[in-house]
Amino acid sequence: MTNERIQFCTECRKETGYTIRRGQCTHCFKGQEYTFDVIKAVCDECGEEVNLPGLMDYNAKLIDQQYRELNSLVSVEDINTLMDVYNIGKAPLSLALGFGEITITRYLQGQYPSVEYSNIIRKALSSVDFMMKHLEDNKEKVGEVAFKKAWNAAMKMKELATSVSEKMLITISYIFENTGEITPLALQKILYYIQGIYMVNYGKPLFGEDCQAWAHGPVYEKVYDMFKCFRYDPIEDKRFVIFRDKFQMLTNEEKNVIDMVLNTFGVYSGKTLEKITHQEAPWVEAYDGDNVYGYTNEPITKDAIKDYFMNISRDYDLKTEEGLNKYIKRQLKS
Repeated sequence: MTNERIQFCTECRKETGYTIRRGQCTHCFKGQEYTFDVIKAVCDECGEEVNLPGLMDYNAKLIDQQYRELNSLVSVEDINTLMDVYNIGKAPLSLALGFGEITITRYLQGQYPSVEYSNIIRKALSSVDFMMKHLEDNKEKVGEVAFKKAWNAAMKMKELATSVSEKMLITISYIFENTGEITPLALQKILYYIQGIYMVNYGKPLFGEDCQAWAHGPVYEKVYDMFKCFRYDPIEDKRFVIFRDKFQMLTNEEKNVIDMVLNTFGVYSGKTLEKITHQEAPWVEAYDGDNVYGYTNEPITKDAIKDYFMNISRDYDLKTEEGLNKYIKRQLKS
């Protein structure tokens, strides 16, 4: 049995092997010429391109994405996200933003928006207050039912933005943006390790919240409340897209620690991370195993977390992924 890639080559007039390569192509949009990065399938015998099923559609998406980025145009995905976040349909959204009634429909069908309209859509996606003002200003056009649904969604977004500190929200959004998927259990442990590693490296906490010692390890209660509906499933919460434009508020040091934790602790399941935290002093000393509810109200203090990881740093370099991985492997062998 062979894994060789075979496809019919029109130049060779037979089935031949082919190789996937990166390439470029040139297209003209609105009188301007653009060069785009694409993927090509090249015949191993004659060097000409072969027609690979699905490749044309894949490249069309790549070209569309690059064109939008080059011209600062909002993506179709962002428009769909805006509709989902505010529970609003195509026509009501168009009217709420001050567009023509079928404008959003056209954009979803592939028409490119102007830079001006793209900026309005992005602003609505990043600012709840901006969206609420436009809903209020165009309430009569939007209609009573659509307005109430969108307004209620906006109010829930406002509640989200004030439920925990802004730094915590931005950190969670950054985690979502840089992981394929993450469960509520894993998220809790990742936040705990981010806090601990950051305090060791920079002498202060990244966010102000204290976690508590629950049966399944350290838990930030307000964060638990946000995502408890997902139970053991990966979190799919598009609301956090509103914090994406605030990533610049994270310093390089903060991003570096988050990235290190995601690249090390983040490759393990929530249950595995739970097992590791159960071997660490901050949780062990705070948890009341006789508590029938499975959690305690006593916080795992920041000082306890900092002291523990300061002790660990004597044997492991917690400023590097290599050091973190060595620590993790030791804990998993325990």
